[in-house]
Amino acid sequence: MRSDPMPTGQRGPTFTGAARRAQIIAAAIETIAAVGYAQASLARIAERIGTSKGVIVYHFDSKEELEQAVIADVLARAVEYMQPRVSAESTGPGVLRAGIVSNLAFMGENRSAMVAFFEIAVHTRGVRGRATPAVASVLEQGASAWTELLSSFQEKGEFRSDFDPAVMAAAVRAAIDSVPPRMAADPDFDVEHFGHELAALFDAATRVAAPQARGRAR
Repeated sequence: MRSDPMPTGQRGPTFTGAARRAQIIAAAIETIAAVGYAQASLARIAERIGTSKGVIVYHFDSKEELEQAVIADVLARAVEYMQPRVSAESTGPGVLRAGIVSNLAFMGENRSAMVAFFEIAVHTRGVRGRATPAVASVLEQGASAWTELLSSFQEKGEFRSDFDPAVMAAAVRAAIDSVPPRMAADPDFDVEHFGHELAALFDAATRVAAPQARGRAR
């Protein structure tokens, strides 16, 4: 195990700084989810945790830097949640189902985080004319991962061979990405049910057709 080169007396401030950043990120998520991106000023976020705007600016140079930290935090938690569930499956249909169901299960268990993610994505596209780099990277990586997964199992014969993996991946990603706005508009939206229905839909869309019986038994 690597020894920590930092003197003992300096560990406290470093730990405290990390804890404060995590607290600010959590407050930003809750504030954005509650009042929307436009109304979630740094002062308002600071008020939620009983501190000053200056404390937030000390840790994050701007609201844009804070929003990027929010995206990174949500993504890291999503990967941590989904990875073991997807890795537990070994077949194409199993991985596809686990990927969809676990993704939406994470959304359902982290509603504020997903609504905040959606608010940030909508704001950056609407105001800046493009997604913030952090959001764009997440969307691009997600589409690429789904394309690779579908293509890999298609080559193994576990999915039908006559669909375009990139097109199917885009459809999966679009269906999943439609959930956060629904959650923002309807607090009672049943994310779990939606996830299982999506998994069944894409299982049917990718399933290898059963061989047809040749004639009737005599």
